Amino acid sequence: MDLKEKVKNLPSSPGVYLMKDSRAQIIYVGKAKNLKNRVRSYFQNSKVHPKKIIKLKASLKDFDYVLTDTEFEAFMLECKLISEIKPLFNRMMKNPQSYIYIMIEMDAGYHRINTCSSPDNPNSLYFGPYTSKHTVEKALQGIKEFYKICCSSPSNKNTPCLNYSLGLCLGMCLGGDALDRYNENITKIIGLLHGTDLSLLEVMERRMTEASEEFDFEVAAKYRDTLDAIHSLLYKEKVIEFMESNKNLAVVEPLNQSTFKLFLIKKNKILFSERYSWSEIESLRETIKSNILSIFKTTEVNSSKKVRRDEIDAAQIIYSYLKGSNSSYIVISEQLLDTKNTAELDDELNRLMQSYTIN
Repeated sequence: MDLKEKVKNLPSSPGVYLMKDSRAQIIYVGKAKNLKNRVRSYFQNSKVHPKKIIKLKASLKDFDYVLTDTEFEAFMLECKLISEIKPLFNRMMKNPQSYIYIMIEMDAGYHRINTCSSPDNPNSLYFGPYTSKHTVEKALQGIKEFYKICCSSPSNKNTPCLNYSLGLCLGMCLGGDALDRYNENITKIIGLLHGTDLSLLEVMERRMTEASEEFDFEVAAKYRDTLDAIHSLLYKEKVIEFMESNKNLAVVEPLNQSTFKLFLIKKNKILFSERYSWSEIESLRETIKSNILSIFKTTEVNSSKKVRRDEIDAAQIIYSYLKGSNSSYIVISEQLLDTKNTAELDDELNRLMQSYTIN
């Protein structure tokens, strides 16, 4: 069948598409809320297609697809398949930047702040993993310039560095009070990355507005770019914090007026998903409760509390889905998994189901 004809027969449903070359090898995996519209876009003659898409189209000889009930499942399936198959064009289209951490060394006379690819020093504080080295470096550069901690020779005491003369270093290279102020600023940066001290953002936003009002658009743009980068880091930290503290989740998403889907998620894995009818909800309560108890109590998924770099993509998909969709969820604590607390689990399930009013 001609590929354009094949596209016409695609359903307008969520799902994942798998592009293949002449050897039937999967060269690209994508997801879509509407499969027909998304796949059709590849076959439209568009001058706005980037070079990588044009090259993909030249290699494309066939495609398969997998339907899902929800866009969330399409995102998760795409993430899983890319990780397993590692298609050529997914690798090409991904930014060639490895995962990166912000590292604050706490065992020195002054607390150095750097980036690294692996959190393996027990005497250091780490934030991440982050998926964009460029974003991390832009955020850190803006923060360092704001606090004037861009010292180019911090180990040479009593000798001012070049950046000190340029006004970018408050003088920790000279030791004394300046070194104390430097460490105080590092403490503020730690608070910022933890999300507990956002005063820096308020000051930067005010200075950005002032620069714009004075028609100094270059300075305003610099503040804007730094703020965007910092907000991106803070969002990633929220994702990581959420996934590390909420290991077991029961999620309900309405599919239509008559059916809903239940997901049981442990950290970054969907352990169970099933469609149910709203009209049968009362008779299904015990079945749902039994599934929750048996699946969460018997399934082990990365017992480490920390989110690993290979888990961050799926963790971000789950976090974005829970915070931005019409789904509702409850956290199933270890206490709720105790068979002695079935009444408490019943109460939580009632709260989950009653979060929707089906007319």
